[in-house]
Amino acid sequence: MRIEWNIQKKRGNLRPVLTYSVTLDPYEMDLCLAMVRIVSKIPVPPEAYAAHCWPGSNERGTWTPHKFYPLSTPSHKTGTLEERLILPWREDNSYPEVEAGFETLRIKFEEMLEQASDSAPMDQHGALGTSTVARQRIAGAFFAERMLQAVNS
Repeated sequence: MRIEWNIQKKRGNLRPVLTYSVTLDPYEMDLCLAMVRIVSKIPVPPEAYAAHCWPGSNERGTWTPHKFYPLSTPSHKTGTLEERLILPWREDNSYPEVEAGFETLRIKFEEMLEQASDSAPMDQHGALGTSTVARQRIAGAFFAERMLQAVNS
């Protein structure tokens, strides 16, 4: 699995935008892994639909985060996931919780990957025939029927 992310912010009152992609390796897709979902510590800003935040309002005022973004891996069917998240405006442009969130996602994914890899493949074939006991029981009747067929021919 590969996780790539980018945080971009334009000058001014615009909020930063986190874009990320998660791509599974073909081997990981073949294991039919379930999607891994975590709730990160990346806060969802108030009025997250807005691309900007004015001075003194929302996260630039008195604000305590109450909602956090979920992060997930892609479905094993598609193998890729791309997301775009609006981050809260910060004067120092520091977002350490982004890398920490992706690290947690990777750890949880690797736990599921290990479990799936431990489930060994198999290819079992079988065949059964008439048992010796059954053949011994029917041998007399079978032999008698063959003798009668030979005499009547």
